[in-house]
Amino acid sequence: MGLELYFCALKTIDIMALQAGIVGLPNVGKSTLFNAVSNSAKAQASNYRFCTIEPNVGLVDVPDNRLQQLADLIIPNKIVPTQLEIVDIAGLVKGASKGEGLGNKFLANIREVSAVIHVIRCFEDENVLREEGAINPIADKEIIETELQLKDLDSVDKKIQRCEKMAKTDPKAKVELEVLQKCKNHLEQGKSIRSLDLSKEDRLAIADSFLLTEKPVMYVANVDEASMHTGNKFSAMLVDMAKTEGAEVIVMCNNIESQIAELEDPADRAVFMDEYKMTEPALNRLIQSAYKLLNLETYFTAGVQEVRAWTVGKGWKAPQAASVIHTDFEKGFIKAEVIAFDDFIKFKSEAACRENGKLRIEGKEYIVKDGDVMHFRFNV
Repeated sequence: MGLELYFCALKTIDIMALQAGIVGLPNVGKSTLFNAVSNSAKAQASNYRFCTIEPNVGLVDVPDNRLQQLADLIIPNKIVPTQLEIVDIAGLVKGASKGEGLGNKFLANIREVSAVIHVIRCFEDENVLREEGAINPIADKEIIETELQLKDLDSVDKKIQRCEKMAKTDPKAKVELEVLQKCKNHLEQGKSIRSLDLSKEDRLAIADSFLLTEKPVMYVANVDEASMHTGNKFSAMLVDMAKTEGAEVIVMCNNIESQIAELEDPADRAVFMDEYKMTEPALNRLIQSAYKLLNLETYFTAGVQEVRAWTVGKGWKAPQAASVIHTDFEKGFIKAEVIAFDDFIKFKSEAACRENGKLRIEGKEYIVKDGDVMHFRFNV
């Protein structure tokens, strides 16, 4: 299938500038969750406020059953999943937008991520400190949301002041000012920018403002062990709220997920999950959902040397997809050989796909589809 470029020893491009950040109030299980998902770094999980001051960054393998299905047919020397960057950000507190609890540092860390995983406490445990009173997932969510809105409002106000003078003579600044005024009005109503119906052009006009509440968000309802399969009254409140936002909620017990992640032996993991009547870790759903939240997709390269998953942005064209292997692949791109995943599984080999007309030759304008099995030809 052309040149087996996927196993060459060239330096690859890193698409992982796209990060999902874990946020939440102190002691809701954020760092426990980070410990569970990260396979390259461990955060300090401690029952004290501000134990995580610097953001921890971990690489997470993205679970994808398609990778193993391809490997079962090809029997490669190596299987390489794609990865996602997860950032553990210290617990925010009420007043963070004004600098409370090292709030400025925390908010700056959030500014760097592309999507937000908001962990919310949905369990009762008198041994885990809580200063916010009775368990109330909606109130907890609103504390975080309000702090981010206040920070955005401060950013928008400052930007408006700069744009007002420029808008008198600069048409571009005038457009930006109009969008900023829309954002200001929306924020003053206690609403996040992601719920404001901004056009693509509007969003581009304020892109350099890096507004925190424009980022897509998903929620993790951290429940107790007894509620890990069914949820509870607290997680139900969160699910109902999320429906109004069109957001996703993952119900999971972070402590159980962390214990699973600590088991290195697959057999031990299988026994542990069987005891808890689990078919797979809830983390798999979380990671896959975060991956989609970042608007990411996967294509594969498949040969006897390795079967590998690669991350691309949704809507990327073939040359861009080639660039995640190496920049030279995009610069010298000639064509891509493409087999749809379902066709590869159906016909069981590249040769059979070719014989049955399922191997396509695509050019520079081809938009990569999630699950494509691809090889690239290029000029060195």
